[in-house]
Amino acid sequence: MMDYQFDGRISKEVLENYLSRAVTAAGLYESETLSDDLRVIRELGVKFLGRASGIWYMTEDDDVHFAKSRELAEKVHEADSEIILQACIFECVTQRMESVKIPEFVFRDFGMEPKDRCFCLADTLFPGEPAGFVSRREEPEKNGGIPDLNRQEARMWFYYRAARYIDCGYEALHMGQVHLYTANDRGMVKTQELFEMIRRYAAVHGRRHKVLLDAHTHGVNRRGKLLFDYHAMPFTRVPLMEREGTDLVLVREGYSEGGLNPNGWSAQAMPYLMEYDNWGGLAVDDPARYSREELALKDWWGYDQIAWFAHQSFEKRNHFLEYTYRWLEVNNVCGFFEIPFRRMLGDAPVAMERGDSGAKDIQTFYQINKKSSSCPMGFGQEDTVKRLWQEGHRLRELAANPELQIAYGAEAVYDPETGIKLPEKVVVYGSFQPYVGAVKNDSNSEVTRMYYIGNNTYTLSVVIPYAGTYDFAVSTYGTLSATYCGDGYPRSGSSNKGTFTVEKDNAAVRFRFDFTDCAVEVEIFE
Repeated sequence: MMDYQFDGRISKEVLENYLSRAVTAAGLYESETLSDDLRVIRELGVKFLGRASGIWYMTEDDDVHFAKSRELAEKVHEADSEIILQACIFECVTQRMESVKIPEFVFRDFGMEPKDRCFCLADTLFPGEPAGFVSRREEPEKNGGIPDLNRQEARMWFYYRAARYIDCGYEALHMGQVHLYTANDRGMVKTQELFEMIRRYAAVHGRRHKVLLDAHTHGVNRRGKLLFDYHAMPFTRVPLMEREGTDLVLVREGYSEGGLNPNGWSAQAMPYLMEYDNWGGLAVDDPARYSREELALKDWWGYDQIAWFAHQSFEKRNHFLEYTYRWLEVNNVCGFFEIPFRRMLGDAPVAMERGDSGAKDIQTFYQINKKSSSCPMGFGQEDTVKRLWQEGHRLRELAANPELQIAYGAEAVYDPETGIKLPEKVVVYGSFQPYVGAVKNDSNSEVTRMYYIGNNTYTLSVVIPYAGTYDFAVSTYGTLSATYCGDGYPRSGSSNKGTFTVEKDNAAVRFRFDFTDCAVEVEIFE
């Protein structure tokens, strides 16, 4: 049984337990299939509901929004009191904020005398209106821009929203694209002060006297202290052109800042969540106008991430979920896959057959639920997630790459017996490379660069999405003057290749290279 207990502070083990059972449940407070959503949450054992509430545009009265948010939290905690719900405070403010009265506690906590006034949009925006930071619209719920956290009014707005979500029972806050709204806050000094205020509020008013903060960032470290409890990142990708169809390959993110966590423990790399992101649905107006090669370079084949995923077939969605989970297990040992549970599809809705009437209909959200009368427009990935979570961290334990992704090692290492200096850069290359995000036969690729783990040995683990036979060789310093692939003798040139075969899709493959003995091994974990 995993431990989910915390109060005031959260240990690294308990935090990682929550992140290992995290889903993106965007806008769950508005779900029309909540009873079935709660069924899925119970049956899967979900413990972290990411993005369960939050707004981008202010399309309804703020009190109504928070009443709905509170109602969701109460229903979720009635089903499982251990679940953490996350709300979002995004990098967007709009004119409709001027209909919200500033509560007395906000003035007082900022050391000000309370006044009878509402928030002021003009006092939250970036002075000078830098390009891309202001969005002029006719509708007051959309007219606004990116807030400037160097300005007190913007910090008061963030604090107000954070406090209200905490009062509603939310124990995590996603703080959006922190590097945008802090552009004028040099060194993020005022941002850190604001976050400390939010944490102090949660210590008094929070369900378990704690709020977890994250943002889309690899991390912010001020004098050894981290700004966030954990980090969050969308996946990056390269297109896989070797196979027909709209296939993707994920790419290693590479880094999560380490240091002293706000909870009092330290690590050289912090835990983090990775998710299928959304930014509107379609990345191109008419995908049919483009060739496959052209579409491959337009975000995720002409879509944002979740819309691409939702537009795949049932089998491909299951395949890609499995691939993503296993890819993260071996590539990013500190990372956890925030499973898509509910996510907006924007302007890329999916036409599908309803599970209650059989009629054709349009679904504007991806939902993980099985299709049924209770959720007639579900996409049906429940069983796949259940199976993946039952795998646990088996691959991570067997074949994971080092947690500090940017440190390849061997900067000044000498073989103690012979005195020869070991190469700093060792690359495994071959026909498998496009299937892991690199260029085929690129002996200089940073994507397939191996890690030095000591004792003259380098390793690299990858996930191969499709069964088959692939060739490979190992190159030191990227040169082809001495390449290695099996029998202990170097050869010159790119034609020197060994082969390996994976029998099942989404198999993990670990390459090992002993520099002194010129020995190469390939291990396969299916």
